[in-house]
Amino acid sequence: MATRPSDSKRALAADVWRRLFDFFISTSQQRQRVLAELDLTPNDSRALHTLDPREGRTMGSLADEWGCDASNATWIVDRLEARGLAERRARAGDRRVKLVVLTATGVKTRDKLREAMYEPPPELLALPSTTLQALKAASAKLPQ
Repeated sequence: MATRPSDSKRALAADVWRRLFDFFISTSQQRQRVLAELDLTPNDSRALHTLDPREGRTMGSLADEWGCDASNATWIVDRLEARGLAERRARAGDRRVKLVVLTATGVKTRDKLREAMYEPPPELLALPSTTLQALKAASAKLPQ
């Protein structure tokens, strides 16, 4: 039987989560600027981050991961495909199943997106190195 966190641990975790969430929301302009520069939507960004140039994904698996219905996943992939960022390929052995993969242009765009999104906001850069080291150590323990 799993143990339940104590009320004090739950309160502490809630406070940490609120602070992280509020920081993420307060720095959204930086992410919105990056998306605008690359002419991407947040859904495009999620899709580029999820897709791979070698390992194809079915629409169903993408819809499940993205938390949307298949028609919405299709719309997102259609948008990426129209821009040359992704393509549908037949699955080897079953041509009825289509797999979505990133194109070479999609990989370049994803890499630009990641580079820009991983640029730390000024508020984080303003923190002392010791605080950043503590945040790094703590965040390294989070599952990915």
